[in-house]
This record gives sequence, C-alpha cells and structure tokens, in this order.
Amino acid sequence: MKTNRLKTVAVLAAVSLGSLAPVAAADQLDAVLKVGEVRTAQAQSSQKTIDRISDETGNLLQDYKRELKLIEDLKVYNAKLDIQIDNQVEELASIEEQTQTVTVTQRRIQPLAERMLDALEDFVRLDLPFHTQERYDRVKQIRANLNRANLSPAEKFRQVLEAYKIETEYGRKVEAYTDSIQIDGVDREVDILRVGRIALMYQTTDAKQTGVWDNELKQWVELPASEYRASVRNGIRMARKQASIDIMNLPIAAPEDVK
Repeated sequence: MKTNRLKTVAVLAAVSLGSLAPVAAADQLDAVLKVGEVRTAQAQSSQKTIDRISDETGNLLQDYKRELKLIEDLKVYNAKLDIQIDNQVEELASIEEQTQTVTVTQRRIQPLAERMLDALEDFVRLDLPFHTQERYDRVKQIRANLNRANLSPAEKFRQVLEAYKIETEYGRKVEAYTDSIQIDGVDREVDILRVGRIALMYQTTDAKQTGVWDNELKQWVELPASEYRASVRNGIRMARKQASIDIMNLPIAAPEDVK
C-alpha cells in the first residue's frame, strides 16, 4: 500500500510540475514581448528625432545657399559700381587738373557750370531721398555763386566739381541718422539706414515698423518686421559704430546691368 501511495504522490507531483511549465514559459514570453515593445517604441522615437534633424539640416543648408548666392550677386554688383565710380572720379580729377593748367574763358565756363548744376539737380531729384534739402541747398548756393563777380571762373568751376565729388562719396558710405518721414500719412520720427545708393531703410524709434524706399514707386514700403527688424536695427548700430561689422540681411533690389 505504501508503494502505491508513493507512486500516487509522484504522479501528482509530476502533474503539478507539468502544469506549471506552460505558465512559466508564458510569463517569460510576455516579458520578452514587453522588452521588444519598449525597444520598438524607442527606435520609432529615435527615427522621428533623426527625421526632424535631417529636415532642419536640409532647411538650414538651403538658407545658407541662398545667402551665398545673394552675397555673390552683391559682390558682382558692387564691383561694377566701384569701376563706374572710379572712372567718374578719374574723369573729375582730370577735369579739375585741366582747370588748373588751362586758361578757360568765362564765356565757356559759365554755361558748362550751369549745365552741370542742372544735371546734378536732376540727379538729386531722381536719387534716393536722403539729405535731400541739404543737397538741393548746396546746388542752390553754387548756382548763386556763379553770378558773383568777385569769384574767378576757376573757383566757380571748382565748387561745381566739389559738389560732384560729394555726391560720389555718398555712394561709398553706410550711415545712420534720424529723420522725419510720412508713414501712412502721418509724420513719424525714424532712424534711417543708408547703404550707399543700394538701399535706404527706416525703422521707427520703438522698432515696431521697418520699411524701405522703393525708388520705382517713389514711396516708403513697410517690410515684414519678423524678417528685417533685427537686421536693420543691427545695421543702424553698425553704422553708428555701436556694434562690430557683420553681414546684414537687407531688402536689396536685384542687380541690373551697369552700362
């Protein structure tokens, strides 16, 4: 009887162990599946991060290429302007030298000087509207001096050439100054940023509005503040020597062929 009981107990134990084996295997499988799910989720998250960084890198690369193209265009345009300005300066220097070495009669100088002043006055009228009254006053004063009997013909012509030199220098300089302009029909005090004769911009003293002069429309055009406000403000600070020289993002018209 004892032997039968022992066999019975052994059989029951084997049955118990046999029933526990599938449960343990199932638990292990669940654990493995959970680990796999966690790793899959981590991999998906990592892939999203990689995709986002890749998109941002691509956008930055495109922006960088556009900025490089703009810089190259400006270099070409400025190089052409420099050649043109240098030629004008050489011509003016040659004319000035001739006035010192060649005796020119007043009969010939007076009409020439008047025609040059007429041309200069038209140029100021068609040019960007910076220091407009000052430039008109200069022409007016020289025109009055042409009628003075106590000035020699050479001195009168020298003053005309000096006015041309001043206008030439305007194209070489970057400056910032305060002025009053009309914005939406209202006179506003603004900071003006002039980059040679390439661009003329304004920014209100509260920096809420930024704009540029459109020389074709002959009016001020407001610019997107988010795109140009900081750049124009930095340009004003650089022109006033309050910040170190750096690249400026400015609304510059596409270069035209210089003839």
